[in-house]
Amino acid sequence: MLTDQDIYLFREGSHGRLYERLGCHLDPGGAGARFAVWAPNARAVSVIGEWNGWSPGAGALSVRWDGSGIWEGFVPGVRHGQPYKFRIESHHGGHVAEKADPFAFYAETPPATGSRAWTLEYDWGDAQWMAARGRRNALDAPISVYEVHAGSWRRRNGGFLGYRELAQQLAEHVLETGFTHVELLPVMEHPFFGSWGYQTTGYFAPTGRYGTPQDFMYLVDHLHQHGIGVILDWVPSHFPADAHGLGFFDGSSLFEHADPKQGFHPEWNSSIFNYGRHEVRAFLLSSALFWLDRYHADALRVDAVASMIYLDYARKEGEWIPNRYGGKENLEAIEFLKSLNEAVYRDHPDCITIAEESTAWPMVSRPTWLGGLGFGMKWNMGWMHDTLKFLSQDPVSRKYHHDQLTFSLLYAFHENFMLPLSHDEVVHGKGSLVGKMPGDTWQQFANLRTLYGYMWGHPGKKLLFMGGEFGQRREWAHEEALEWWVRDLPEHGGLQRWVADLNRVYRQEPALHEVDFSREGFEWIDCSDSEASVVAFLRKPRHGAPVLVACNFTPVPRSNYVLGVPLPGLWHELLNSDAEHYGGTGWGNLGGVEAVPSGAHGRPWSLSLTLPPLATVFLKSAQR
Repeated sequence: MLTDQDIYLFREGSHGRLYERLGCHLDPGGAGARFAVWAPNARAVSVIGEWNGWSPGAGALSVRWDGSGIWEGFVPGVRHGQPYKFRIESHHGGHVAEKADPFAFYAETPPATGSRAWTLEYDWGDAQWMAARGRRNALDAPISVYEVHAGSWRRRNGGFLGYRELAQQLAEHVLETGFTHVELLPVMEHPFFGSWGYQTTGYFAPTGRYGTPQDFMYLVDHLHQHGIGVILDWVPSHFPADAHGLGFFDGSSLFEHADPKQGFHPEWNSSIFNYGRHEVRAFLLSSALFWLDRYHADALRVDAVASMIYLDYARKEGEWIPNRYGGKENLEAIEFLKSLNEAVYRDHPDCITIAEESTAWPMVSRPTWLGGLGFGMKWNMGWMHDTLKFLSQDPVSRKYHHDQLTFSLLYAFHENFMLPLSHDEVVHGKGSLVGKMPGDTWQQFANLRTLYGYMWGHPGKKLLFMGGEFGQRREWAHEEALEWWVRDLPEHGGLQRWVADLNRVYRQEPALHEVDFSREGFEWIDCSDSEASVVAFLRKPRHGAPVLVACNFTPVPRSNYVLGVPLPGLWHELLNSDAEHYGGTGWGNLGGVEAVPSGAHGRPWSLSLTLPPLATVFLKSAQR
């Protein structure tokens, strides 16, 4: 039942648990269900469903007396699993619509568009993970993310894997490859499969394509029980205009702006939430907390933040309305994002929010009390674009583009960055990651191994889209499974072994993850050798030995390559992407190199290394 306090918080925009009050809530005794829906422009609302033959006159709700615009009532005869919709008659123009429940816990499987009466009981077995996950999600923890589209990771007889089948196979693969977290492209219900979940209609319902809500809980639970964190992609930036969805919900622009200069997204042909409306903010806030509360998600990756905070995003002059100060900043969206992050870190301090924000907006991952947006981390899109552009050059030309490789370290500590090689880089004609690399097959895979080595050495947490770990050649296609068979080919299998060992050493070595977001954890040895296309740097932990990372971005082996180091003695070679085990040629340093008291690069000792062709090597001092 809705209380006066619920209504107050709802109208204030601060209610974070609306899913406990609005929507469909089945009577434990089986007598029916209580329904509540926000439709202030309606003159009549009823619940139509399987139990009443979808009859327009049945299941009438009553509007509350308090002016909240909420219609509510008890409807007898409703049983668990039955489909239903709200039939909403508008005050104006005789508009009548049959809408899915915005707060439904489960939806009919598309192309059907109804909601289902459902409950969320589940016997969780991940208590050990939940008690310790704050350490796993900490900014000084190793976080290596495997990004997955559930509908195309693997298929069975041409059809989808269910959540439970996916759980078993995904956990096995993630453990084999060493990632710490899985990030799922949006699993919230969406009518068009080709949107990959980014055109959401069910903000409280995991898609029924792969099973029930309890099946999805099992997926999260199973991953947790195997020590794997779960990040959910979440889309508060826009929603589709499908007739059963949120658009023109009660015969008015309720969730969206009425003016298309504010309410229509030209790039995605979708509607933009009205963040200035308190009730809309409460709806979105409740959705975010719902996935953390009820599904034990460890993090939310918030999609398309730039499209939220800029009024002129994807618009030409004259196609947008300035804010009250004449600027292009969406002040209401900014305040919503701040309140969202404050609520998440207040209620789930052991969870993370991650922004996909593609501009230079300052302090995205800084606390709100310092003037930031309050996210825990931000995707480093600049690093991704520059690095892929550099790697796409023929090695003979890379010396002219050396700054694309080193520029990211000028701003690497302005935010808490995650380095993404995501799904966006392997679709829409962009080709696969290995396909972006120049040269013959050997050079392409050597380039990709070098890139991953540089990425795992570079400050920032890591994210790699599925298929990248074994170098799938075909561009990602959401209607097909990954090309798992290629792992039997030497170069593909070698790449997967390289990724697994990168993740293993990354987790084992505090220097590679402990001080990711401060200059104290990074030190250039040499960033200026553009002629040889070599970079070398140190990663440093709070205590203990540093790790040296050296990358040779040409197919020319560099013998007796001198690098200054801060410590004497033996430096062990931890990893070498040119090892034959990974598909390389076998150049290397025979397990380690002794530092000699001959200064270089401003340091008292130096190493004379063999830098293999198109390779990254990691070395660690034995002194500490």
